[in-house]
Amino acid sequence: STMLTSITDGFLCCLLGKTPNAVGPLDSVESGDGYSFLEVKPGRILRIRHSIPKRPEFPEEPEEPAAERGAVHCKRRITLYRNGQLLIENLGDAVRSEILQCQNSCGDPSSTVELEMSDTAAGIAGRDGAVTPGKRRKRKPKKVVTVDCKKRITSCKGTHGDVVLFFIHGVGGSLDIWKEQLEFFSKLGYEVVAPDLAGHGCSSAPPVAAAYTFYALAEDMRAVFKRYAKKRNILIGHCCGVSFCTFLAHEYPELVHKVIMINGGGPTALEPSLCSIFNLPPCVLHCLGPCLAWSFLKAGFARQGAKEKQLLKEGNAFNVSSFVLRAMMSGQYWPEGDELYHAELAVPVLLVHGMHDKFVPVEEDQRMAEV
Repeated sequence: STMLTSITDGFLCCLLGKTPNAVGPLDSVESGDGYSFLEVKPGRILRIRHSIPKRPEFPEEPEEPAAERGAVHCKRRITLYRNGQLLIENLGDAVRSEILQCQNSCGDPSSTVELEMSDTAAGIAGRDGAVTPGKRRKRKPKKVVTVDCKKRITSCKGTHGDVVLFFIHGVGGSLDIWKEQLEFFSKLGYEVVAPDLAGHGCSSAPPVAAAYTFYALAEDMRAVFKRYAKKRNILIGHCCGVSFCTFLAHEYPELVHKVIMINGGGPTALEPSLCSIFNLPPCVLHCLGPCLAWSFLKAGFARQGAKEKQLLKEGNAFNVSSFVLRAMMSGQYWPEGDELYHAELAVPVLLVHGMHDKFVPVEEDQRMAEV
């Protein structure tokens, strides 16, 4: 019956020219039950889960003195050549293990490594491409970037009132996918923030495709970050949410303390594929909705138990209209977010990858680790 209803709605959508399952703008921006609604632009309202745990009355533990302990000096030169080759050089007293693990460096703090700019994992850090400064080929570089900054990395205890954890979901999800993590870290005493992307969960869904480009969504995340950020902020992203974390870490290096990237894939532009099922008309996608949901269940979860099926049945998790899904899959173009952009990051990054992930090849995250 679900399939027949979906097909009927799809035909009506084609005939009447209406977008199915479009979520209208929210009338209220009042907070309640741990959820709040932030109007990032007129009529563009995002649902946000914001939890501030009750902290003990006693004063916070004093932090370690600003000595050399925990200090990281990131000093490197990144050269992009016209043939797409990327040369990353560790300069001087940079902490080598924190920046680039190069097996052929032999303990030399001024080590370099060459990477090929491609969409595939062409190599691994520490391969034979590593060279010494004296052996650099004399080619005219396309762009040279120098990173030289000092940052003090401290622990982030839950009792510290200046620590905020941001959780950003990916395409087709909602903040509800973080339910377990939000409860877990809240109990540890962390302040947590998790937004619904536009068109996802209970956020408003503008009826124009331009509302779901990478830049539009990134500006939404900027507004959320500026609203809730404190002194030390940890960004946790999943899937394309990783790119928004990278964007924020690049824009606010002094405020972003650490970044966790979960199954984000390689550091390449999010250019949409021309040959994709998501290029079909929204009404056709709506008809295929049950099939897409079943396929997602099979590919998106390592096992298909009752808990996983319940996630798909819930009102907010993975409940995205065909119009929004199509706009998202055809609008994530971010040419600036290439390997050079990621190589400029000087914040500690933890990469997490599922061993049985059928959406993102492990080679892509290996490539991310190299850069």
